[in-house]
Amino acid sequence: MKVLLYFENENWIRRSGIGRAMKHQIAALQSQGIDYTLSFQDDFDIAHINTIGPKSKAIAKWAHAHGKKVIMHAHSTKEDFQHSFRFSNALAPLFYQRICQMYRLGDHLITPSEYAKGLLMSYGLKQPIHVVSNGIDTEQFCHDETKAQLFRKTYHLSKGDQVVISVGFLFERKGIFDFVETAKAMPNVHFIWFGSGTGMLTPRKIRQLVHHPLPNVTFPGYVEGDLLKGALCGSNAFYFPSHEETEGIVVLEALASGQQVFVRDIGVYHPWLVHGVHCYKGSNQKEMMQLLQSFLDDRLPHLGQAGRRCAKERDIVEIGKRLRSVYEQVLQE
Repeated sequence: MKVLLYFENENWIRRSGIGRAMKHQIAALQSQGIDYTLSFQDDFDIAHINTIGPKSKAIAKWAHAHGKKVIMHAHSTKEDFQHSFRFSNALAPLFYQRICQMYRLGDHLITPSEYAKGLLMSYGLKQPIHVVSNGIDTEQFCHDETKAQLFRKTYHLSKGDQVVISVGFLFERKGIFDFVETAKAMPNVHFIWFGSGTGMLTPRKIRQLVHHPLPNVTFPGYVEGDLLKGALCGSNAFYFPSHEETEGIVVLEALASGQQVFVRDIGVYHPWLVHGVHCYKGSNQKEMMQLLQSFLDDRLPHLGQAGRRCAKERDIVEIGKRLRSVYEQVLQE
């Protein structure tokens, strides 16, 4: 079989979770020797479409018309569209209509978590829905002391400095205000949020937050490569107070790096992330802050090894095997 992996507007999505998912899908298929193409002009048996733009819709319809199977990858939901950029809440009903229209074009659907599958089913979608994690390259994301030192040197952090990081777009949904409130309560701890999003579509209150940060808060913008990997393993904790996710690739990256992870106790992490085993979960900002403070005060154990084992269950090779199984099932129909 040959699979078309289709991502519309690759340059626009490069820094997003869908952009990371593209790299992971390519690596997953390569790990299994599955023949694939990124060009719809090539011949293929299955169109695995990851985006919802007009070209994606046209390719899905063309594939159906020519007797080819279509898998729609449901990366987005109405819930994770809200509370992101300006006007996102007002546009959410239109976005909901669009994703439902697009997802109905698939013979099968893939989505990255059981939580997301539940949301899709609540939308009335009737196709088979497969849960396949976006995956993580656990060879690339692991503890690396050289990269950790690069991170600390870049941000002028001494060995004794405590530093807490987060990664993601500068969205309210990601918990950026909770992150800053936590920093305000811990003035002796350095807080760094890696991620872009200060353009015209960014709400003014977030732009003000970023342009006038607290003394112990830094917003370096988007980073990648060794510097990001060093931050994930060279900081003291990964603090991710997001209110809504379909999986959270950055959480997988932090777990794979052996970092101590703190997340909000939301549905997407059930049942695969267990509080007190792989990470620490707080039901609200106050609980998350208390857990973080206890950890930084050495009153809670480091769970990084168990977290990495959890990430390895979603290694790229395992995702490749899962995708092969889905493709074979779709073709057999």
